[in-house]
Amino acid sequence: MELIEIGRIVRSHGLTGRVKAVSYLESPETLHDVSGLFVGRSVQDAVFVPLVAVQTGKGFFILQLSGVDDRDAAERLRGSSVWISSEKIVKPPDGEYYWNQIIGLQVLTEEDEILGRIEAVFPTGSNDVYVCRGRGREILLPAIEEVVRKIDTERGVMVVRLLKGL
Repeated sequence: MELIEIGRIVRSHGLTGRVKAVSYLESPETLHDVSGLFVGRSVQDAVFVPLVAVQTGKGFFILQLSGVDDRDAAERLRGSSVWISSEKIVKPPDGEYYWNQIIGLQVLTEEDEILGRIEAVFPTGSNDVYVCRGRGREILLPAIEEVVRKIDTERGVMVVRLLKGL
């Protein structure tokens, strides 16, 4: 089963064991139909924890997890990531991708020059920016049609056109 990281626990919330997490979800409604989540410091260490209650907000969610009954237990989860089974995530529309599909892609120019791999993605408001590292340098690629010419997740390749200044 493939797990998708959907957030990171940043602090406890209240005295009854709830935790607040920064959300990586585009649509927080995804959490309303799940019975549990995977929580851990890494995907290899993540364990399934039944979900008792969830409250969503803009950019965050508050979770009540089974077995996390007080503030001390919640604080021990600080810094942990939250994952969900990929089967619970709605497939994106054609031409759109989740970050986990982008990270790791090999980046080539239209002339087949290897630039490196996508190591991170961050939102800027108007569009995402892909961080490509390779050949001893870092290139920030705006996720716009003029730059990103093709994404082939089957082959693990992103083809780009570098604009002046990139």
